[in-house]
Amino acid sequence: MRWHKATEAAAEIAAGWTADGGPGGAILLFDAASIRAEAFGGLANLDLMLPFTASSAVRYASISKHFMAATLLRLQEQGVLSLDDPLGRHLPGLAPLPAGVPVARALDMTGGLPDAMETLWLLGVPWTADLSRTALRDFVAGIDALNFAPGTEISYSNTGYRLLEAALHHAGRDYGALLAEWFFQPLGLTMMLPEDETVPVPGLAAGYHRTASGWRRGRYGMHVSASGGLTGTAHDLVTWLQALLTDAAPAAGLLPRLGARRHLADGRATEYGLGLARSPVPGQIAVGHGGSLPGYKHHFLLLPAQRAGVVVLTNREDADAHGIALRVIAALTGADLPDPAIGLLPQGRFVTEDGPFWIEQQGGALTFMGATETLYRGEDETAVSRSAHLPVALRYVGDAIEGEIGHVGRRFRPAMPDAVLGPAWSGTWINAQHEARFDIQAGETPTLAIGTGPLRVTLPLDPLDERRALTDRTAGPWRQRACLVLDGDTLRVASNRSRVLVFRRA
Repeated sequence: MRWHKATEAAAEIAAGWTADGGPGGAILLFDAASIRAEAFGGLANLDLMLPFTASSAVRYASISKHFMAATLLRLQEQGVLSLDDPLGRHLPGLAPLPAGVPVARALDMTGGLPDAMETLWLLGVPWTADLSRTALRDFVAGIDALNFAPGTEISYSNTGYRLLEAALHHAGRDYGALLAEWFFQPLGLTMMLPEDETVPVPGLAAGYHRTASGWRRGRYGMHVSASGGLTGTAHDLVTWLQALLTDAAPAAGLLPRLGARRHLADGRATEYGLGLARSPVPGQIAVGHGGSLPGYKHHFLLLPAQRAGVVVLTNREDADAHGIALRVIAALTGADLPDPAIGLLPQGRFVTEDGPFWIEQQGGALTFMGATETLYRGEDETAVSRSAHLPVALRYVGDAIEGEIGHVGRRFRPAMPDAVLGPAWSGTWINAQHEARFDIQAGETPTLAIGTGPLRVTLPLDPLDERRALTDRTAGPWRQRACLVLDGDTLRVASNRSRVLVFRRA
């Protein structure tokens, strides 16, 4: 264990944030007993010019997920529920298909549940909208469709965690109170579960994203739930992770179960567990998780065998927190990380023969249905991702790109560069369940107009072929590209995290 090398790597990264003069973050290296090194850089608040420290609170975002899984494991021990139970057993009112998804598959990203925020954005509702816990629960509970059959694929979704928190609430259990009683108070943690971004959080570092005119605060109006709602400091998170590593109360027995590989219905293992995921550190088993909300990017990694780890918390959208954590862990262990997969796949856009599935490869970055991952060189000239929830293994064979994405075999051919959307695309399209509509004008420069009043926007439509086209929109730091598939008098609208919306011609 090369603590001095890892300390140097962390210090170099943090110094870059300070030199940039904007927001920054904290990098903490620790073993089972102590914090071995701390590196800080940049500002926690640009208004007040406050430096980022280990005591700066942040929104943990999806790092929160394993706390829900830990809570459910405790309830399973008490006989309150089983991870094999269908969601509908604990949350009345769910539509039939999501009601049948097992609790464990709602946690391990193999349940096929469409992501709530992504689905709303596809319907024209911005993620800055002020939507309550109840409104979001009712919205997702009524969607009687899944992205895929449970256990057949892996794709990231926050919805399972939201529904499970709703199930606890339905049973009269306050999730935040359970966390405080079972985990936070015994360890003296300052972690909180605020309802939304309007709740004051002491010492909170604001999240920022960079624009052409300078840094801007990130905004997120929706109730964030168990999927990403916790706040806390770097010191809080390290204290909790040390308890996981040492199997100490109140985290005794949790790490092996949270970080264990899960399996698809056909028995194949995945790298995503119950709110924790495995990361590709050669020669090591590293488990952890990231988190992302507008203006926040975080990641932590644990080495269970060495009882060591790293925490990376930042309040800047442009931080590659997972990459930083891997770089520091590699410096600590002496591991050689794989090289980027530059040149292994041709650049451009490719589509499957049918359906909304498309990819774009540019400079070693692969976008699949709007979700982007950097590719690295794998065995036998295969381009692979380092994501547990979007695993990629692709090769260029003949004039096609083929392999697996999300553990599903796929074959992509080049998109049609000169495709034109015909007159059948034009008109008004309606989704009756959600009372949503958009208007399409076909032709040489096709467009899609969605929304109402000042929220109405006109988006370009970029054809993939005569039957499929991409939308493209940005809001704040986030970009969404959805695929529209024309089939007679229906239009399917799909992105990686939400593939369930169908519109019909008015």
